[in-house]
Amino acid sequence: QVQLVESGGGLVQDGGSLRLSCAASGRTLSRYNMGWFRQAPGKEREFVAAITWGGGATDYADSMKGRFTISRDNAKNTVYLQMNSLKPEDTAVYYCAARPRELGSWETAPSGYAYWGQGTQVAVSS
Repeated sequence: QVQLVESGGGLVQDGGSLRLSCAASGRTLSRYNMGWFRQAPGKEREFVAAITWGGGATDYADSMKGRFTISRDNAKNTVYLQMNSLKPEDTAVYYCAARPRELGSWETAPSGYAYWGQGTQVAVSS
């Protein structure tokens, strides 16, 4: 199985940017389609973005389109989430997740992913 570790979270002001990283170990990342999710206090985990195993296709939640960019470097076994124009409502714990290729390209539901990282906190101040 694959182990995932997120990093890059922190405190940023309204309108600022952050770049999250998700480093994989145990198995090559190219075996997985990848997703980013987030969970704010008292709310359910929600889909942020996804990318296919080769990086050829991506998908975003509507509220993230134009602000967030998901990418991956399979040679480095790492997935990224570039977040620009951050808003206070983006405050949450952000998780990366891995979906085995044989299950299909991607899912927007958390149940579609088999492996999860521990999360990294993002806080946006107004």
